[in-house]
Amino acid sequence: MGFFDRYRTPADLPQRIPVFPLSGALLLPRAELPLNIFEPRYLAMVDHALSTDRVIGIIQPAAGQESDDVPPLMKVGCVGRIVSYTETPEGRMLITLAGVCRFQVAGELEVISPYRQVSANYHPFAIDLASESGASEVNRPALLKAFRDYLAANNMKANWSEVDHAPTDILVNTLSLLAPYDPQEKQALLEAPDLKTRADVLVALTEVALSKMGSGGKPRLQ
Repeated sequence: MGFFDRYRTPADLPQRIPVFPLSGALLLPRAELPLNIFEPRYLAMVDHALSTDRVIGIIQPAAGQESDDVPPLMKVGCVGRIVSYTETPEGRMLITLAGVCRFQVAGELEVISPYRQVSANYHPFAIDLASESGASEVNRPALLKAFRDYLAANNMKANWSEVDHAPTDILVNTLSLLAPYDPQEKQALLEAPDLKTRADVLVALTEVALSKMGSGGKPRLQ
């Protein structure tokens, strides 16, 4: 049984979760996000997650308030499961989160832990728990063309055998994670109501990026 099979309905996910506010970071269902953890409060968060249900929520601070000591949070994030971790001699933790389901912040909790915690409502995004949900509606050729054009413009290559065989939902969400867009655009990708809309937004953003490159800008994939 794969770990995604643990999460079939919103009730299978914890309602109280630790969150990692990180501007410009994007975690999406069935895509992976590597993180280098070094702050003591987030090392404590990872230790707690590993000793309990292994889940952490990734969420962005509210736009324009990222520098606040305790910035307000965006209303939507994504919960991920720690699927691998390595401790370094310097005391860092290198972890990989696999996205499970988006959530709405139902409220921030008063806690004594050094890291923040929220009450998460997954019900608006229950569709995330269905494998390849909405994949048949995605214009996959348009998505692949935009990706090819972007790589060509940046003199970059990809393993096209892996890309061609990747399930559409994983392809859309992984490309969204890699895309070099600003926090507001990342949030738009996160909050897209379905996979088709996310793919359409991603193609549109990529076309805009390519247009800017033609005008002298040089955005690059992360």
